[in-house]
Amino acid sequence: QVQLVESGGGLVQAGGSLRLSCAASGLTFSSYAMSWFRQAPGSEREFVVSISSGGGSTYYADSVKGRFTISRDNVKNMQYLQMNSLKPEDTAVYYCAAGRSTILVRTPKGALYWGQGTQVTVSS
Repeated sequence: QVQLVESGGGLVQAGGSLRLSCAASGLTFSSYAMSWFRQAPGSEREFVVSISSGGGSTYYADSVKGRFTISRDNVKNMQYLQMNSLKPEDTAVYYCAAGRSTILVRTPKGALYWGQGTQVTVSS
């Protein structure tokens, strides 16, 4: 049974930082591309960033480029999202996702597995 479990969300002031973690189990983690999505109330789920199975290739949404950094540890079966210079518009539930390819994992329909999400709230 595949499980993706996010942690690290919380309440932070604008300009602050948070680090999200995603613990994976039940799959050969190093074989999967990974990504982060987010969903604000009343909005569709939005792609944030992806990383290739080996970690050598990343792709960021323009809205987070230069502020967020994705990384993964294929020994620990973990992926991370370092979020700096947070803005109120970054407020959302953040989801970890796994997919077969770096391109597929950028779209909600292309992701095979999802975590339950972790809330990030940025106050102004």
